[in-house]
Amino acid sequence: MRSKDLIGPAEGNSQTEQPKLLDQVRSRVRRLGLAIRTEEIYVAWVRRFILFHAKRHPKEMGALEVEAFLTHLSVRGNVSASTQNQALSALLFLYREVLGQELPWMDDIRRAKRSERLPVVLSREEVAAVLDHMNGVTWLMASLLYGAGLRLMECLRLRVQDIDFVRKEIMVRHGKGGKDRRTVLPAASVEALQAQLSQALRIHEKDLAAGFGAVWLPNALARKYPNAEREWCWQYVFPSTLRSMDPRTGIERRHHLDEGVLQRAVKLAVRHAGIHKRATCHTLRHSFATHLLESGSDIRTIQELLGHSDVSTTMIYTHVLNRGGAGVLSPLDRR
Repeated sequence: MRSKDLIGPAEGNSQTEQPKLLDQVRSRVRRLGLAIRTEEIYVAWVRRFILFHAKRHPKEMGALEVEAFLTHLSVRGNVSASTQNQALSALLFLYREVLGQELPWMDDIRRAKRSERLPVVLSREEVAAVLDHMNGVTWLMASLLYGAGLRLMECLRLRVQDIDFVRKEIMVRHGKGGKDRRTVLPAASVEALQAQLSQALRIHEKDLAAGFGAVWLPNALARKYPNAEREWCWQYVFPSTLRSMDPRTGIERRHHLDEGVLQRAVKLAVRHAGIHKRATCHTLRHSFATHLLESGSDIRTIQELLGHSDVSTTMIYTHVLNRGGAGVLSPLDRR
């Protein structure tokens, strides 16, 4: 198999030639309605796998080559278990979804065991200090991460119709694992959220007046509902300040804010608050769950709010109820 048939540029008549392998990966990802982030990650890992084995075609390889690649990542690359598992998921996708091969050896490849670490959690006072060092749209997003237990991308991908001020709920659509769920809308964020929606509406109206205003819709909804992409209810709550070119379609659209905007703002606020913990955006979600448990909320309710498939995942937050070293009196203090 020629290497250019794997990762090289297309040649000749594209209507008659077999698509390049990486293009096949892209097409399958899009056919299944997976996120563009997933597409980029899978393509990158498949490319690395092919290059690692001197551009051999994956059809010519099997379990030994996959194991060798994963071992290289672990030993020479010193990558984490989650990164190894991400690479394995990409290769399984390649063989099963793209090449259509259900091979017995695929089920025998073990995933790297992730270390069981307790999550970093901020106290209520520390959360307040972080939020006090933030303002504007980043304060609002951070308040939703903590007040509603949202993941970073779940917050950024919120659409106007996902906010229910009457029922005081936030609908999280297509969260981790492709699941929808409802979570609480914190009353402390309502006023700022309404102001943000007013700002987003002004941006949308300007885009419409300029001949734009269409937003990306998932799962081919744009074809099913041709006018939906310009409707207000489908617009992002946190739109980007600039329009950009959709890498999949080449259409100029306004996407949501880049995640780096909030990540940098939280990192800066943590430093200015004088907090010496490895606190990130996800730490606010951990703190949401932990503080609910501390105040007596039911573990099953918290599981639903977080969108965990298994309650055992939520149970990690019960470590705060055991209090660790704070739950006992040191013998040194008994003298």
